[in-house]
Amino acid sequence: MGKYFLSWILMFCMVCSGSCEGCSLILKPSRVVVGFGESVSVSCEATRPVHVLGWESAISATHTQEDRSVQWKVDSLIDWIEEPICYGVFFTAPRQCEEKLNLVLYKTPDSVSIKQVNHTGPMVEGKEYQLLCEVQNIAPVQYLTLRWYRGQTEVYNHSFSDLTSSSPVQVSSTLIITPTKADNGAEYKCVAELELGPEGPQPPPTVASELLTSSVYFPPTFLSPETEVLEFTPGEEITLNCTATGNPAPVYSWESAHPIQHKMDDEAVVTSSLLLPGTYTCTVSNTLEKKSKQFVVKAKTKGV
Repeated sequence: MGKYFLSWILMFCMVCSGSCEGCSLILKPSRVVVGFGESVSVSCEATRPVHVLGWESAISATHTQEDRSVQWKVDSLIDWIEEPICYGVFFTAPRQCEEKLNLVLYKTPDSVSIKQVNHTGPMVEGKEYQLLCEVQNIAPVQYLTLRWYRGQTEVYNHSFSDLTSSSPVQVSSTLIITPTKADNGAEYKCVAELELGPEGPQPPPTVASELLTSSVYFPPTFLSPETEVLEFTPGEEITLNCTATGNPAPVYSWESAHPIQHKMDDEAVVTSSLLLPGTYTCTVSNTLEKKSKQFVVKAKTKGV
């Protein structure tokens, strides 16, 4: 009824001349943010005597005669294309005018997910990778910001203000990373945040993805210099420390110019009183690289 009633009124009454800048209608509130399926109520008030005052609406049209206030009310708003308009037909010029309600119907996403693109398993240090965040059924998308986090630190954000869809859509965002060994075990996530303005819920609604824990392969790195000179008195204990970091975990092997009198393979640290002067070479390796470290063991000169 609302659409045809409004058309009849506007044809029956004198058309407003000029731009109708003196429209005497006030919406309370003038901007409404409503969650999908929630109720909404807005008042339209005329600031001067009015012949007919009403709301043009697809689901809740209403009008009144000579009253200066009329309500637009919906118990459960689920219409994504609803654009309520309050209209007034006055006794004096300007004879007719209208005010469109700034209505935002929003919906938080069904899901937010994160994954690696075209790759499974551990990443390799120094290579470039893409992480993908996908958001399912969110509206309105132009109020969405996707925030990327590494641990507790925001590393990137992606807004969609250039899109205009009012109904739910699916969107995604890509984060490009070049991991280092410091990223091994780092946790990434993306958070969908609807920034709906002061009329919307505070703080803004957010939905986070699950955590993506990165595994980064990197070559072995010694924790001490790659060449060490050690002096000792024959018969006393001496320690050779070949400890290295790496992912996958390094494997150790040892070599010497003379027979080794101590089982040393697979050991990162060797402590023994049976070692003889000479050069001991420790080799560490994983699937990425092999490195060697030398220990030059010297007997202390007498009298020193």
